[in-house]
Amino acid sequence: MAFFGMSKVFHVAAVQMRCSADRESNLENAERLVRAAAADGAQIVCLPEIFTGQYFCQSESVEGFRLAETIPGPSTERMQSLARELETVLVVPLFEKRSEGVYHNSAAIIDADGSLLGVYRKMHIPDDPGYYEKYYFTPGDLGFRSWTTHFGRIGVCICWDQWFPEAARLTAMSGAHVLFYPTAIGWHPGTDPELARAQHEAWQISMRAHSVANGCYVVAANRGGHEKPAGGNGIDFWGRSFISDPHGRLAAEIEGDREGYIIQQVDPSVVDHQRVEWPFFRDRRIDAYEGLTKRFLDAEDAPGG
Repeated sequence: MAFFGMSKVFHVAAVQMRCSADRESNLENAERLVRAAAADGAQIVCLPEIFTGQYFCQSESVEGFRLAETIPGPSTERMQSLARELETVLVVPLFEKRSEGVYHNSAAIIDADGSLLGVYRKMHIPDDPGYYEKYYFTPGDLGFRSWTTHFGRIGVCICWDQWFPEAARLTAMSGAHVLFYPTAIGWHPGTDPELARAQHEAWQISMRAHSVANGCYVVAANRGGHEKPAGGNGIDFWGRSFISDPHGRLAAEIEGDREGYIIQQVDPSVVDHQRVEWPFFRDRRIDAYEGLTKRFLDAEDAPGG
């Protein structure tokens, strides 16, 4: 039975793929997997972070900027044609060239009629060994928002954003029933197995907690396989793309780093019901969160300090 009259269900998918250094082969592979997911009933499909190439941020090189393209641009237009043909919504993550000297880690949101609904630009930019993204990407300036697609209302964040509950909260507050996280995350070769297991569990737990705290579905689409585009030891991307439901339960998962896709039904009435039963939005103390806009709270600034 529908809750408060919301009854239109739809199906979402996460695509997991291995990315080569050849843009055309990656686009062809993405098309193949999107077609397969759509044929299997997926109506909104999310691709992995900057899927048109290997993860070039493992080193700092001017050559890396040659991989960027405009939005709209060749890859966006190609995916718009695919979305229109399949009548499927696509989340298409790309290395965006906004202008000379300004580049973003972005995702184009394409509706089922092929129209470009908008762009999300990654807000949180990491700078860690093997993940030198601050060299390439300007932090996003479009904020956290959601889009009403032909099938349902969705929000998009990208990879490093997934560790920040503020990003999930603001996206969910804008009306999203599903949070999509295109991702490129893995281990450095030789990582201690126990540490690797802890890192993976932390990654999944963090996003499943977003499902619980915001009463929504979460879709994480990761890449898989070993990539070493510029020497060094490379990164073993662990794959393991997954979908969690509004209770935080693991609804679907791809085992290991193999290519493939997973599909999950999204029921807006479940989201509505969950947000009424566990009314976190209602009980937020918006009058007490001023400290969240500060970098750090000194002892005298903290409550009871």
